[in-house]
Amino acid sequence: MAEALLRIAATEGLQSASMRAVAAEAGVSLRLVQYYFTTKQALLLDAFARLGVQHQARMDRWVRAAGSPPRPRSTVTAILSSILPTDEESRRITRIYAAYYTLVLGDSSLEEHATPQPDLLEGFLTQQLRSAQEAGAIDPEKDPAMTAAGLLAMVNGFGSSVLGGQRTGEEALAIVRHHLDELFGPAREERDGPRPDSR
Repeated sequence: MAEALLRIAATEGLQSASMRAVAAEAGVSLRLVQYYFTTKQALLLDAFARLGVQHQARMDRWVRAAGSPPRPRSTVTAILSSILPTDEESRRITRIYAAYYTLVLGDSSLEEHATPQPDLLEGFLTQQLRSAQEAGAIDPEKDPAMTAAGLLAMVNGFGSSVLGGQRTGEEALAIVRHHLDELFGPAREERDGPRPDSR
């Protein structure tokens, strides 16, 4: 049922994800949906948690594909690249997150549920950048936390511009890699490295 809601959110937006619409998409009765989820908010939050798991699994695949043992630069590159809507899976995830963020703007009670995952991701990227800085790979004058926040804001903004048709996913990816080259210095082996199968 939560997956049915995510399918509706990806194609029509959450404004179309009524309990009745979710039941129809899932091929079950409305009563069954109401049995497992007494409120629409409970269904929305369960689906949002599932989306977070799917997003994390995608990032993990990209980090593993970047090489072992993982290095700060390859990890940061893989995570940022995995977020950009460059294939059907990432476009779907980006569309659904956009639908949830739109919902949060109109319902402040959902804010506390929308921020933990981005905060954790930002903290993880900050750790990676700090490790790179300690290894001498990044300018010691850089603020790792500010840099991580800026990089995530950049890829999230590119997500909207790609879905809106301003640029392609590959064009956005090239710009992100340009900024990472400025941060870390050129690294051809990572720029041309393998990409995971997103299926």
